[in-house]
Order: sequence, then C-alpha cells, then structure tokens
Amino acid sequence: YNHMKTPLKILACLLALSTSGLNAGLDSFKLTPDWENKIQQTAPDNAPAKPQAERKVLVFSLTTGFNHWCIPHTSAMVKILGEKSGAYTTVQSNDIEQFLPKNISQYDAIVLNNSCPDRKNRDVFLDTLVNKVDQYGAKYKDLPLEERKALALKFYTSLTTYIAEGGGLIVLHGGITNFNNSDEFSEIVGGSFNFHPKQQEVRLNTVDHAHPLTKPFGGEPFVHVDEPYLFNRAYSKLNFRPLLEMDVAKLQPDKRAKDIDEIPRYVSWIKRHEQGRVFFCSPSHNAQSFEQPALLQFILGGIQYTLGDLDCPDSPLLHQH
Repeated sequence: YNHMKTPLKILACLLALSTSGLNAGLDSFKLTPDWENKIQQTAPDNAPAKPQAERKVLVFSLTTGFNHWCIPHTSAMVKILGEKSGAYTTVQSNDIEQFLPKNISQYDAIVLNNSCPDRKNRDVFLDTLVNKVDQYGAKYKDLPLEERKALALKFYTSLTTYIAEGGGLIVLHGGITNFNNSDEFSEIVGGSFNFHPKQQEVRLNTVDHAHPLTKPFGGEPFVHVDEPYLFNRAYSKLNFRPLLEMDVAKLQPDKRAKDIDEIPRYVSWIKRHEQGRVFFCSPSHNAQSFEQPALLQFILGGIQYTLGDLDCPDSPLLHQH
C-alpha cells in the first residue's frame, strides 16, 4: 500500500494542476490526422440549410503579427465542416493576390482565420507589401514604395467592395484584429479588437435560444477555455444581431476591464453590410473548443448565413441593455 501513496499523490497533484489550468491557457498541440479525424467524426452530417448553389469559400490565414497556434486546426475545421455537410468547398491560401477583384469574385465568402497583422498599422496587406516586405512580400520588393502602398489599399478596397456587393465575410477569433485602425472596417465587422483579459474558463450564454444559429446549444451555456475578447470602435453601437454573450460575472477581475459590465459583452454576432453578410465568432483561441459538437454546428450555421443559404433574423436588437 505504501508504495502506492506516491503515485496517488502525483495523481492528486496532476488533477489539481489540470483543474487550475482552466484559469490559464490550454496546451497547444500540432495538427495531426488523428485530430482531424476527431473533428470529422464530431462535425454535423447535414448542413442546417440546403445550399442554393455550389459554394466556394476562401480561408485566408496569413498572419504578420501574433501567430495563433490554432490556425491550422481552424483551417482544417472549416474545410471539414463544408466537406462533410456538402455546404461548401474551401480554398486555403495565404496569397494576398486572392483579394484582387478578378480573383476574389470567384468566392461566395471569405474567412479571415486569425490573420493577425503587426500592431504598427494593423493591416496584413500593408505588412506584406511595406512594413514586412522582406519577410512576407519578397516578390513585390522591387516595386517603388508608393506603388506598394497603393497596392495594399487596392487589396483592402477590393475586400470591402466585395462585401458591400454581396460577398460573405467570416471573421474567426484574431481575424478581427485585421484593419483594426480602420473605422470603416470596424463598421463593416461590427467592432474592433480592444484587448483581452488573460486566458481562462469563459461561460457563454446564447442571447436568443430560439434563434436558428444558436439552436445547437439547446439553451445551455457554452463553457470553454478562451481569451475573453473585448471590443471597441463601432462595437459600442451594437449594430449587429448578437448571438453569444460572455457571463462577465464569472471572469477573473482585470484592472483594465473596470467597465466590463457597463455594456453587454458579446463574442459572436451576425450583421448585414449593404448587400453582404458578416459572421464574427471569437471562439476560439484553443483548438480544443472545436471538439464540442455544438460549436461546430454553430460555426457551420454562421458560415451558411454569410453564403446566403441560411436566412435568419440579423437586424440589431432594439432594446439592448
């Protein structure tokens, strides 16, 4: 019996550590065929809406700033959701020339997958062509500086025009930091990234249990470990249809977030931008979150909304707190 005490003590310590780990980050892990297979098994067999046409989605994951470890997992997850359900096919590319008008027009929606830019300008196009041209845009290096700046603006304008004219936009987690200094893009997406308290267990409540997109949660809170994103710029207008709201009372105190309970803190929403449709989903910083079937069903529904295949209430709530 005595010789078993030590392993038991170790086990108790490990359990304590794993529990306390909910208040810290989760361990990163490399994308593997086993994990993809797990997502393949967990993903819904059927899409919530029948595609009205063959749909093609661009997954853009170029990051010139903070590199989220979950980027390859998120790409794989989006691809699997479309393939298994038949809702859409994906093209995965980090080539900024996909945003040229002649190229972007082939897609029904664009996914910005954690495409975090450098903090200086918060613009992944400008980083590739100007700020970090040696690292990300060697082929453009010989172009005059003004021409490269103009090209960065052309890519940005092509994206905003694409959305306004009816293209779909899906912004996943850190993707919202893109064009973070632009009031225009903030209006398009519904807000801009401000900061986040430390990674911890986050409890999300569905704003409307009966909304077609939140039905996968069955009226139950969605609990996972994530970075609790907070937003600014256009966010304060709440000019979107909120889907998931953070239970801020459950978050650990953070000196920078003293006003956290003054307005609702949503982490996912949908909205119109002229003819286009936008879906923002902050979950998740951690690929482990995608192992929960409800989140996969939710993301698939959101993507189908942007594709124009799933119609659902998307106007802002009239009486937000």
